[in-house]
Amino acid sequence: MEHLDAVVVGMGPGGEAVASRLLAEGRHVAVAEADLIGGECGYYACIPTKVLLRGPEAQREADGVAGLSRPELDWEALRSYRDGMIRHLDDSAQVDGYRDLGARVFKGRARLVGRDPWRVVVNGTELQADHVVLATGSEPVVPPIAGLAELGPDVVWTNREATTLTAIPERAVVVGGSAVGVELGQFLAELGSRVTVVQRGPRLLDREDERLCALVSEQFERDGIDVRTGTQVSAVGRDAHGVVAHLDDGTRVETDVVVLASGRRPRVEGLGLDEVGVDTGGGAVAVDDRCRLAPGLWAVGDLTGQAMFTHVASYQARVVTDNLLGTDHRADYTGVPRVVFSHPEVAAVGLTQEQARGAGVDVVASEVDLTEELARPWTFETEPQGRLGLVADRASGVLVGAWAFGPLSSEWIHTAALAVRARIPVSTLRRSIFQFPTFSQGYLAALDRLEM
Repeated sequence: MEHLDAVVVGMGPGGEAVASRLLAEGRHVAVAEADLIGGECGYYACIPTKVLLRGPEAQREADGVAGLSRPELDWEALRSYRDGMIRHLDDSAQVDGYRDLGARVFKGRARLVGRDPWRVVVNGTELQADHVVLATGSEPVVPPIAGLAELGPDVVWTNREATTLTAIPERAVVVGGSAVGVELGQFLAELGSRVTVVQRGPRLLDREDERLCALVSEQFERDGIDVRTGTQVSAVGRDAHGVVAHLDDGTRVETDVVVLASGRRPRVEGLGLDEVGVDTGGGAVAVDDRCRLAPGLWAVGDLTGQAMFTHVASYQARVVTDNLLGTDHRADYTGVPRVVFSHPEVAAVGLTQEQARGAGVDVVASEVDLTEELARPWTFETEPQGRLGLVADRASGVLVGAWAFGPLSSEWIHTAALAVRARIPVSTLRRSIFQFPTFSQGYLAALDRLEM
């Protein structure tokens, strides 16, 4: 049996980052992918959503810029560009590329069948390796809604159907007010759908700061999106007018599609972990601070259940490959940015005020309206929006969290992310010099309002 340095199971962003670096270091690697090399992010999530959102975003921006009129949105052209960006759901170039780099490439489901050394079976071929890296990602959670199973994928959409859509529905019910629900709900509304978002929790994005959630809800109200919080869809079915979603508060909503945005769960089934003595309890795999499950067995990305973002999977890939290549690297998830690519963009990092207080932090917080403090919002658009909130620890004098609501906040939230991760003192941040005119200048105004 051929002996390999590593087998990478799952070739989304995390798996690709592991395989690419090991191959660049001259390691003998096999990769296995049951679907498309590039993973959910490249074909059905991050890339297509950001492509689809950019058109309506630019349209709004142009509408708000002095001297410009609102441009037309060409749906067919946008859809065609989306199809090109997701490679027409064809990964043959990626398969050939990894083979050219020297990898053994298998398209199929892989399963662990033994350890000491690690053995993996894929498509009837057994591979033996010093290391196995699991990167199988996650799958959508399908809520227990009566009648859902009787409706086909033309009506019931996960993120896959939503991001590969070919026509805009007249009506849509979005189940869940998460980042996915907010992005897809706003996109569909911008392109003409009558959208209802049904959120079981008390507010949209209910894991974020309450003030930030309120700003998003206010924007949705301006956009004409119907938000139902504190309720959930209990049943769906067809009638003479199409599809009807019945809510547990006794109301009903007529729709054409039901978009499921109710979370994701790690994809662990079929990996054979129980056969090699790894207990997952049916959920995420429990890795240590080196992303290791057992000697020679590693996991990265959504499978670990740790901040399920593409950028975290890529970070964990660096942790794993450093350790495989002889450099001790322990994962630290402090200061991971979280962004919703809505309009305007929503970004956050670290702890909310509520979370900080729950952790025993002596909280001091501030919020600034950037339109009152800065020139940049007014040079950017004629009716600007922009808010920035900071959460600090009075005792240690450092930021522990931040949130932002405004144009390009996905970019300037990284100032706060670095400050939280590196524990840069508030006193040092206050002495910083920011370019004029930028949204980043808002940090000085928000820092000055922290009563440390």
